[in-house]
Amino acid sequence: MPGWNEKAVPDQSGRIAVVTGANSGLGYVVARELARKGARVILACRSEVRGNAAADRIVGEVPGAIAEFARLDLGDLGSVREFAASYRYDYLDLLVNNAGVMALPYGTTADGFETQFGVNHLGHFALTGLLLPTLLATPGARVVSVSSEMHAVANIDIADLNSERLYRRWIAYARSKTANLLFVHELARRLAAHDADVVAAAAHPGYAATNLQGAAPRMEGRRLVGRVMELGNRVFAQSAEAGALPVLYAATAPDVRPDSFTGPSFLMWRGAPAPSWRAPWTLNDAAGERLWAASEQLTGVAYDALKG
Repeated sequence: MPGWNEKAVPDQSGRIAVVTGANSGLGYVVARELARKGARVILACRSEVRGNAAADRIVGEVPGAIAEFARLDLGDLGSVREFAASYRYDYLDLLVNNAGVMALPYGTTADGFETQFGVNHLGHFALTGLLLPTLLATPGARVVSVSSEMHAVANIDIADLNSERLYRRWIAYARSKTANLLFVHELARRLAAHDADVVAAAAHPGYAATNLQGAAPRMEGRRLVGRVMELGNRVFAQSAEAGALPVLYAATAPDVRPDSFTGPSFLMWRGAPAPSWRAPWTLNDAAGERLWAASEQLTGVAYDALKG
């Protein structure tokens, strides 16, 4: 891994990748670099205007790139089902569950879930389950979920997944990122039990400068907080290009193992991709099973191919 960068991404010709939240930030860089290596990239984004603009930008930056927009609102399970139903290819090599929200004021998704848990975990849980038959039909397919070093702040509360008793925005965010890792852990375990040729792995960008940090201050009109976030991005954060490297590694490197967690090498903060520390509760089988069962019940998406 030392010195690994976007130039080391293997040839992706003939492969299809779906990248959620690919209109900006990490998702955009991941989509662009996959397209640069020959993949057909589907930018799964909520905004048609921003999604199409991002696809056009990739085509402009990368001669011969194949990039297309498809609408996906992870905060609306109806939209997730529409996306999966409209997927028109008979194979899918890579699903990058990248989109997310961070430290928002309390709110709910279209289906009534706390927004961070609903978007960051449940939306991607449903999307992966609905696309699973296509992934299973594709030799060497991979699912990569983007978590965060912030997962270490809090374990999930299985009795209060939607933070109905007490909402603290950063705790809710940390719990949603723990949920991402527990999802990968349980998905990898179930795939192995069925001898499936699909790798489920996780990655995180460290502290990368993206639009994520400023979203909540903009929503609330907190200009001072927004300026502090912008200053932090300029002074302390690495670029989105550097933050995307662990995700690209998890998505394409040939030696990626199931349930691995890749992040920046220096203090989980910045640097080349490396194996990342993760909280022990993200490797708890019982917790993974409980979260899985609750997620199936809440979303109505059952992973039938991995039962029995």
